[in-house]
Amino acid sequence: MKSASRFGRIGVLMGGYSSERQISLKSGQGVCAALTDAGYAPVAIDIIARDKEKILEQIGQAAIDIAFIALHGRLGEDGVVQTIMEEMDIPYTGSGIHASQKAFNKTHTQKILKAQGLPVPAHTCITDGKEKDFKEVFALLKKLPFVVKAACEGSSLGISLVRHPSQWEAALRDALSFGPYVIIEKYIKGRELTAGIFDQEPLPLVEVKTRSPFFDFTSKYQKGMSEYEVPAVLTPELTKKIQKASLAAHHALDCEGFSRVDLRLDENNCPYILEVNTIPGFTEFSLFPKAAKAAGYSFVAVCEKLLELANGKKVQR
Repeated sequence: MKSASRFGRIGVLMGGYSSERQISLKSGQGVCAALTDAGYAPVAIDIIARDKEKILEQIGQAAIDIAFIALHGRLGEDGVVQTIMEEMDIPYTGSGIHASQKAFNKTHTQKILKAQGLPVPAHTCITDGKEKDFKEVFALLKKLPFVVKAACEGSSLGISLVRHPSQWEAALRDALSFGPYVIIEKYIKGRELTAGIFDQEPLPLVEVKTRSPFFDFTSKYQKGMSEYEVPAVLTPELTKKIQKASLAAHHALDCEGFSRVDLRLDENNCPYILEVNTIPGFTEFSLFPKAAKAAGYSFVAVCEKLLELANGKKVQR
């Protein structure tokens, strides 16, 4: 077994209590399978409890030396499990507490990126859970359609495209059902792109070609609904421009290890950053592993590198 000599006992944290639990389980199972095939002996840790003390107890009983975090959404990407790992002095993959908190809430993300001069869609935010009047939002964004998003969800949950004022109230209620933070953006007509950042380097861009107006939940996880072009067919100059902006977004939020930056490219080839994902998916449909493969990294090589980077952070303490 490789585990004893290299990383010690590897725990793969998955599941959790967010709305992305099932996706997280698939990601974690994919990581466990890859590490097992490579000769490691990972421990799959399916976190079900919400109580912090119970989570501490479950992880403590597993007696792990390092954690591969495959938790998506709340608990995994909001800084909570990172806080637990640091309290337990267990090195972990991916970004730290504060970067996770900043990237998790899209209202915070867009504020930071805009302040850094990075391209983001025109938007307005709800931070108190109260509904906004359609006329007020239209006065700010000037033009339909709008994209209404739950600001603290992933996998395109709590997101709607509002083409007509009659769709406004239902879209807003849906987004607010996920929490008090909502972001309302001007819809960017054009192409859907993602830029993976791996160990401070941008990966080849991925273009998502879907039958839907945007990359929604069905498009992401139902076979046959989307096609992927890796690398995206763009001019070298435009590719570098998008990669540079994506890496700048990664740095602006103080992300570590890896991230996936989601963008729209408008009809004039102007990119707009939508969000930064600090724990991208590791399922058969996931975009980050596709981009890494195009750069020459096998699935297990990505996992190993992330574990190496986590160990490096421990050494620096």
